[in-house]
Amino acid sequence: MKDPKNRQDMTWEGPNYPRPDYLSSSRKRLAPQLIYKGGILNTWGKKIAVAVDRHFFANLPLLPETDSDKADIAWLVYDLVSNAPQIRYNLSKHHVVYTAFSPALETITTTEAGSIEKFIGHLQQKLDEKLENGYPPEAPTLNECLEE
Repeated sequence: MKDPKNRQDMTWEGPNYPRPDYLSSSRKRLAPQLIYKGGILNTWGKKIAVAVDRHFFANLPLLPETDSDKADIAWLVYDLVSNAPQIRYNLSKHHVVYTAFSPALETITTTEAGSIEKFIGHLQQKLDEKLENGYPPEAPTLNECLEE
């Protein structure tokens, strides 16, 4: 970054602002860890504690909760809290969620599929927007292609 002293207070806002990709992280990192390592620990009858960021946890699907004494997983949800006098952030426990292993894993790894009609309609809309700027070719719509 050029001129860091004069840019230290800049704010990164707008459409190109880098932000966490919680959905990708849960599917590419959390789910495989739970399947592989969690599966072993669960088979051994061991309890699991998973520490996660509050915003990450908020982006997970709603997990079916259970009583702490029946739980296989304790989700330790933490947040970074600003401590202005010390000019630092402190890690603070936000809350704990207790779940059984299999229902939690199934919830995290199951994708909710929307209707195919909405999906095709969305694709067609995007295609139409792109073609409006030029000369659209004489071509069938996506729905016509699927009907063949």
